Amino acid sequence: MTKLTPTEQVTQFIKESKHPLADVMQSLREIISETSSEISEHIKWNAPAFYYNGTMDDFDAKEYKRDLVVYHIRKQDSILLIFPTGAVIQDKAAILEGNYSDGRRMVTIKSMEDLNTKKEGLQAAIKDWLSKIEK
Repeated sequence: MTKLTPTEQVTQFIKESKHPLADVMQSLREIISETSSEISEHIKWNAPAFYYNGTMDDFDAKEYKRDLVVYHIRKQDSILLIFPTGAVIQDKAAILEGNYSDGRRMVTIKSMEDLNTKKEGLQAAIKDWLSKIEK
């Protein structure tokens, strides 16, 4: 049996998901991926996750500087996008929630309509995050 690539693992995860918002998960995936070719995907912490795929300055792995966003799908009525280093993002659209001491910020997506409303702000936040990578 051939091992699935990281992208194939994400495809399988979403395809096999019983989550009521699986279609939103897929649309989110497309929006995040189309924002920049510098973003790749894989499964991390048992969910789809997206990260910077380019060369970076050395850093402590526990700082999560390469990690852009991870899905959190335990709730059935929403998808929580967790940005491990979201505090660095200049959030002009005011879509990021929380002010955690470890630097996390989050975006809650409750429906396809909610995603469409937040799409531009989400992409702007991702581009801002990419501009701050220590390369």
